Amino acid sequence: MKRLIAAVADGFEETELIAAVDCMRRLEVDVTIAGLKSLELCGAHGIKLTADALLDKLSPEDFDAIFLPGGLPGATTLYDSVEIGCWLAEMARAGKVICAICAAPIVLAKAGLLDNKRFTMYPGFDHYLNGAQYTSAPAERDGNIVTGKGPGAVFAFSGKVAEALGLQAQCEELFKGMFVEL
Repeated sequence: MKRLIAAVADGFEETELIAAVDCMRRLEVDVTIAGLKSLELCGAHGIKLTADALLDKLSPEDFDAIFLPGGLPGATTLYDSVEIGCWLAEMARAGKVICAICAAPIVLAKAGLLDNKRFTMYPGFDHYLNGAQYTSAPAERDGNIVTGKGPGAVFAFSGKVAEALGLQAQCEELFKGMFVEL
């Protein structure tokens, strides 16, 4: 069974987190929602949830993928986190799947993970990208890096994450049953 960690800070985009985690769990991916600073989290639009664990109590070696949801100030909090930088470096060294949607690809850019990669994100965060260029696609996969444009692209993004985890056929069946048309 594949294991994915969703690293979450207050101000996360609720649609992106919940829909992507739901898709992964329906695909029988073992998902852990990890709070960056607290187990009690509040989204950008006031929806509250309780994380499964604190990030600092977990280890990158126990996961096949890491997922960073967007939303503000969630994405900028992740951007400023030294701990997230360490997780990304370790996951990248191990060749694991690294996923970010909406504003969260800025965190990947800071870690140097978008250099020479095809990626997408929510428009308007160019000043975080150090000259890297993004596409306008709903979702992109370039090797082990998966990015999504925003809340409306969460199913396209989840499909690319599933593909990166080797679950493309299962995801196609899941999306048929959910009436998701890509």
